[in-house]
Amino acid sequence: MIKKHKLALILTSLVTLIPILVGLLLWDKLPEQVPCHWDIHGQVDGWSGKTQAVFLMPLLMLAMHWICVLAATADPKSKQYHPKSIQLVLWICPILNLVLNTMVYATALGYGVDVELIMSLLMGVLFIFVGNLLPKMQQSYTMGIKLPWTLHNEENWNKTHRLGGKVWVIGGIIILSTALWGNFLVLMATTLLMVLIPVVYSYCLYRKQTQNKGGA
Repeated sequence: MIKKHKLALILTSLVTLIPILVGLLLWDKLPEQVPCHWDIHGQVDGWSGKTQAVFLMPLLMLAMHWICVLAATADPKSKQYHPKSIQLVLWICPILNLVLNTMVYATALGYGVDVELIMSLLMGVLFIFVGNLLPKMQQSYTMGIKLPWTLHNEENWNKTHRLGGKVWVIGGIIILSTALWGNFLVLMATTLLMVLIPVVYSYCLYRKQTQNKGGA
């Protein structure tokens, strides 16, 4: 995967480091203490030094980016990845890093940033994209709904991902449609249901398949 997508990996790595360049350009305007964390109401509740915010955060995200790519590459079933799955692995960390650092710099410079709205929009779009992708995913150890029952039974994997895809698209639409409310609890509750519904369905399907085999 790395050799095949070497140029894309270089590009995404450079994109991940863009906030460092932006931070250097804004260096004299940034305060010594920069916001680095927000509570569930979108209020700043954590601060870090300017040097840490400009350099450390993008470098940590770059490391996470490479860990995700290497983990996907190490998967023995990586040849079965859907092309859009590979693009998701390559771009998720760079895009997230750009959004987060934009919020950090904008807040540090005194611009009003609606964190709840931005995160709701980002997560809603991401969930819809992943939801459309889930039914197309083949069995693997790094992508998809990785449960003991889905990994060891292809029928369970396929049915769970078809349902999961619908649930994630609906969840993403709900989050987008309620983004203007600025309600973090809606985001958390919807995300929880998006995780639980496919898991419970997969387990029930596994029990049904086991009973059918036992009665055969």
